[in-house]
Amino acid sequence: MKNILYKLFEHKYLSREEAKEILQNIATGKYNDAQVASLITVFLMRNISVEEILGFTDALLEMRVQVDLSEYKPMDIVGTGGDGKNTFNISTTSCFALAGAGYNVVKHGNYGATSVSGASNVMEQHGVKFTADTDKLKRSIDNCNMAYLHAPLFSPAMKAVAPIRKSLGVRTFFNMLGPLANPVMPTYQLLGVYNLPLLRLYSYTFQESGSKFSVVHSMDGYDEISLTDDFKVVDSSSEKIYTPESLGFKRYTEADLYGGDTPEEAAGIFDNILNNKATEAQKNCVIVNTAFAIQVICPEKSIEECIAEARESLESGKALAKFKQFVELNS
Repeated sequence: MKNILYKLFEHKYLSREEAKEILQNIATGKYNDAQVASLITVFLMRNISVEEILGFTDALLEMRVQVDLSEYKPMDIVGTGGDGKNTFNISTTSCFALAGAGYNVVKHGNYGATSVSGASNVMEQHGVKFTADTDKLKRSIDNCNMAYLHAPLFSPAMKAVAPIRKSLGVRTFFNMLGPLANPVMPTYQLLGVYNLPLLRLYSYTFQESGSKFSVVHSMDGYDEISLTDDFKVVDSSSEKIYTPESLGFKRYTEADLYGGDTPEEAAGIFDNILNNKATEAQKNCVIVNTAFAIQVICPEKSIEECIAEARESLESGKALAKFKQFVELNS
């Protein structure tokens, strides 16, 4: 590790193979916490390269606990995290809105590292028990279109660095790897990123993998479509900037999307949205993210059609019904 750190301190980049080997060594405990923290710090000070992120991802996927859900052609909606905005669980709520609209979802998530509540925090608040049992995951999708994969159960590397990430309390390159390391390698993905260089990085990376995707970024720094500013959407064939107003939405403020100070508060906002008791900003933020996820799966549909589908899923109670089924099956 000493030689690797010197190389990085000299502003040199890792090859794909070097990055893969480093992450494998982290997972097997070959480096101490201080060395891993130093490595993480380097990637806070400079951008990660496509080769580096591909190498890290290769290691995560090679070492992952195998689970085959490809028959369901699932979607994952996920943000990199690390935008420092402490929003409510937008991507998690959107996953249930997507399930309510009849699409299969395999959400890959973890505890919050830079906010009070990650996807796994919300799940636990509702009594969900995490599992790596393929039969249970399939039964969940069959009955409610949704399965949840708690990252540490499927990735030894993620589990190994969890305490270090938590103690650092800042975004790390592991935030960037999570969206690429869903162990089922979903057919479709909507990914939110917190800056434009990452938007480019992920679009190149997804094109290498051949998956069907959209990468989204709100221009004021959110790793999702926040409706607080204009936002960019990039997929394999196009790149477009939208305004909230062009899609029939108002423009909201950072305070409108605040996720609370505790996991309990975050879970309460999640519940309010599914129960049609949320603020307009909270509800519409989920609707627009769900709509762009639908369009990844159904590119022939206009975004207006997709917005209508997402809205109907929430307002009809279909999303709530799917969530209640999910909790019952997974508790």
